[in-house]
Amino acid sequence: MVSLILVSGGDIASTNQADELLKMCDWVKMAPVEGQPSYSFKNARMWWVKDGCLWEDDLDKRWEKATGEAPDEVIFPSRHSAASGNASLTLHPIGTMQVPENEVPEYGGRSADCPPPNPRLAAWWRELNRVGNDFEGFDLSLETTHHGPWIETPSMFIEIGSTSETWGHKEAAKLLAGIIYRGLGLDGGKGLGKWNGEGQVVVTLGGGHYAPRANMLGLYDHVWIGHMLATYALQFVKNEDESITGTWENSIRKAISATKEAFPGGQIVCSMDKKAFKGWQRQAIRDLLSELEVPLLKSAQIIG
Repeated sequence: MVSLILVSGGDIASTNQADELLKMCDWVKMAPVEGQPSYSFKNARMWWVKDGCLWEDDLDKRWEKATGEAPDEVIFPSRHSAASGNASLTLHPIGTMQVPENEVPEYGGRSADCPPPNPRLAAWWRELNRVGNDFEGFDLSLETTHHGPWIETPSMFIEIGSTSETWGHKEAAKLLAGIIYRGLGLDGGKGLGKWNGEGQVVVTLGGGHYAPRANMLGLYDHVWIGHMLATYALQFVKNEDESITGTWENSIRKAISATKEAFPGGQIVCSMDKKAFKGWQRQAIRDLLSELEVPLLKSAQIIG
């Protein structure tokens, strides 16, 4: 299994995490890939991208073309930006499935589509809570699926937010680098969150960008988290003839399909924030999930 860590050279939050990782084990310098530094240790590879990754599509295929190695997963250490300015440590999958096909996503990715989520997401979320709960001044959160780049390999971002005042926070970088180090088994352990082919995988529907439903569900050891769709990613239009259009259906279909790809053999279920939708929207979602044969479960049913 090859785990590819993609470092954005123009992002101090990304390069600081990479620098901390380089200190943690005996990385071997590889030949430059596309003229940029790359390193190897056990099953992990680190590759610098000159500026940033959001608009650098097909990085997984480009790595394979240059090295002959097909990555099994991709990790993006990164900065996180938010208007709130709150210091934060976050994790999230990527995708822009809610963007209409004829539009160009503002922050990279392929319109109306999403890569598979990294199965490690929930386990790393639990580890972030274990080591970061006492990390003074920083909020901890999952984020719903958003932005680019486009790749076809299961992936996630691990981020320091949310302004220039905290992007360069070295202790935050060290904490997240430690999660990558233990999470990928670079410490000699088994790693955290490698998909074992069994279990219930939750796709969340509705709610805010900072994924309160997934934040809660993901804290339970038996729960796996796939794509997470905020209310804004589920856009409904009710027409005069009572038909329902909008990007909501494509968003759900793509989120479920990509999650199935990331968790082969898993039982995909959905959890919906009912308060986020009108009654007719909830019914449209239920009808679609029934067609897809994906159960819609209450939180209590998932937690057990």
